[in-house]
Amino acid sequence: MSHSPTPYGLALHTTTPELGLAISNFTSDSRSQVWHLERELSSKMHYHLIEFIQPQTWADLGFIAVAKGPGGFTGTRIGVVTARTLGQQLHIPVFAVSTLAAFAWENLGKNTRNASINIAVEMRAQRGQIFAAIYQTTLDGYGLQAIIPDTVMTTEIWQAKLANWHQEYQLIQAENQLAASVNSILQLAYLDWQSGKRPDWSEALPFYGQHPVG
Repeated sequence: MSHSPTPYGLALHTTTPELGLAISNFTSDSRSQVWHLERELSSKMHYHLIEFIQPQTWADLGFIAVAKGPGGFTGTRIGVVTARTLGQQLHIPVFAVSTLAAFAWENLGKNTRNASINIAVEMRAQRGQIFAAIYQTTLDGYGLQAIIPDTVMTTEIWQAKLANWHQEYQLIQAENQLAASVNSILQLAYLDWQSGKRPDWSEALPFYGQHPVG
């Protein structure tokens, strides 16, 4: 059995005007930071990324995790492209994690992770629609499974689904400070890493949900 140290994981969250970065070796060294970059996200992200990973180097990374959306079109694309490029160049796996799943996991961390309670997540989308999903903690408590995967729908359809939902659920709204859930992006990716998953960089695809033009 190998006793080599656990490699570092690096997570990026760019689906909002904020940049969230997190890095950890999942034993003794973890840190994260959020920057409010607004329209400067594309021009300043790489600078912050290079500064942030120090004193670690690219060679210390065992995998990359990235928020794949839903979220803003441009920011989501920037993050996923960056993660794919790093994964390709470093020859390491890239985990694309749902923005809604990460927010659900972030909120679950503040409460007891009860597999019997469903987590309904909603986030405002364009043109009067919403992004929505329903998640459940896996039976072992070490991850999430989607009962209703991330979908774009009207508020009326979503409310009807919840009204007829057959299990106890907690409803949370993903609105503010989403980039702070970059730690959950990293944690969910690490749980998949521990289970033996090693997705190729080419499998990391964004989820936009809506076309940027109506």
